[in-house]
Amino acid sequence: MPEENHKTIIQAIGDYGKNLLGFIRRRVDNDADAEDILQDVWYQFSSVVNSEPIEQTGAWLYRVARNKILDKHKKHRETLVDDLLLGSDEDEDDGPDFKAILMTETSTPETEYLRNLFWEQLFMALDELPQEQRDVFMWHELDDIPFSEIAENTGINVQTLVSRKRYAVLHLRKRLKQLYEEITQY
Repeated sequence: MPEENHKTIIQAIGDYGKNLLGFIRRRVDNDADAEDILQDVWYQFSSVVNSEPIEQTGAWLYRVARNKILDKHKKHRETLVDDLLLGSDEDEDDGPDFKAILMTETSTPETEYLRNLFWEQLFMALDELPQEQRDVFMWHELDDIPFSEIAENTGINVQTLVSRKRYAVLHLRKRLKQLYEEITQY
């Protein structure tokens, strides 16, 4: 590795390391996952720095971190986001059917773009929720933790957790319905 690239990497770690780890920690369940993701970001950064210059290092690092976080959560998507993708309540038959778009076996640039767009919008919508609702949704849907275990860990009644998740799901369906309509109108 040329000396200049080595200095660039060391400088980036010093400038962005602590804040980047905090950014990742707020979006994943535990410190071990956050540290793994951060390590992946630095590995990818060192690979790219050796092959091409990066104009906006901070923006690049945060974008890669966000993509790595999304990749981690995507691993659970087929079985865990069914509540969000298909209406499970009788009064929500008009909800968007993302399952047809996201769960297709076909992997084209268009389907990858739509998947990434969905996950990006999902996390933006999650950021709009009150912390309690966001936590319950992420623990139950994305991390696959049963309500009983969440209740045991937090000391919050199971019915309260279910209610919080329901409000989160209703918000997410409403918010993502706009995206679904934009995608399907073309």
